[in-house]
Amino acid sequence: MEKLADGFKGQKAIVIPYNIRQIQNTNSITKQLYITHIGYFPEAKYHYRERKNGAKEYIFIYCAQGEGWIFYHQEKFELKQHEAFIVEPEMAHSYGASHSKPWSIYWFHFCGHDSDQFSSIFGKVIHLHESDNSRLRDRILLFEEMYQNLEMGYSTENLEYISYCLRYFLASLKYLNQYREIKNAKEMDVIQKSILYMKNNLETKITFSGIASHTGYSNSHFGAMFFQRTSYTPMEYYNQLKIQRACSYLQFSDLKIKEIAFRLGYYDPFHFSKTFNRAMNMTPSGYRANYKKEKPISPEANIVSRN
Repeated sequence: MEKLADGFKGQKAIVIPYNIRQIQNTNSITKQLYITHIGYFPEAKYHYRERKNGAKEYIFIYCAQGEGWIFYHQEKFELKQHEAFIVEPEMAHSYGASHSKPWSIYWFHFCGHDSDQFSSIFGKVIHLHESDNSRLRDRILLFEEMYQNLEMGYSTENLEYISYCLRYFLASLKYLNQYREIKNAKEMDVIQKSILYMKNNLETKITFSGIASHTGYSNSHFGAMFFQRTSYTPMEYYNQLKIQRACSYLQFSDLKIKEIAFRLGYYDPFHFSKTFNRAMNMTPSGYRANYKKEKPISPEANIVSRN
């Protein structure tokens, strides 16, 4: 029976494959701002992370509930509900949840040539107080829009759209008074319909003909439309989604690597490991070691507020 290990009930996270990050760093749109990791940890009791040499990317943390702290630039910042913080790259830091009121956090890592345009909000507590005009829910919906589009795969269209969303998200923090309402989500089209069908059948063997039939189009017509929108064939895209699901299992379950391979239709575990390594630039066991474990925070951690 599958179960979460060393995690938080309801957690979710996506780590963008290294080969996709290379694409993001060369695309004329995405190279300006792009996400490399994204997730949500609810009621993250004992959550703790320390990076003595910092991270390669900027790290955004928004405390939706509870409390936590961030140690950065030799200062300890208290982070309470509706407050956010952005840690700069290659800067030693640590952060963790309050022992008595563990935080629920939305977080992502980002980088890009235009990152320093938002330097005025780096390294300090960003207060997003709740009020009639705060639009806190709208910002969470925008976060979910980025997450759900990444969850749908790494087409050029998706990555570019997320890059624009990320710029808007950061602008909503920098220009609080100018923050305006976002548009309604676009209606589902045939490509989105096919991707949802793929997502719902990642652990069921499906064929290109089956996907095309689900959309109501011929193989040739559907294949041409899909490639034009995503720059991938349907089966290439389907395999990307499988790797994304594999990452989730490796990070959030106790399933053995062989079990994950079989569950996702890789009947040769060696082939699964080779495919995973090609996409993520690390083996499944290496990925699990890097991203699964979280260290407990000491209850005696001293929190100092700095405003």
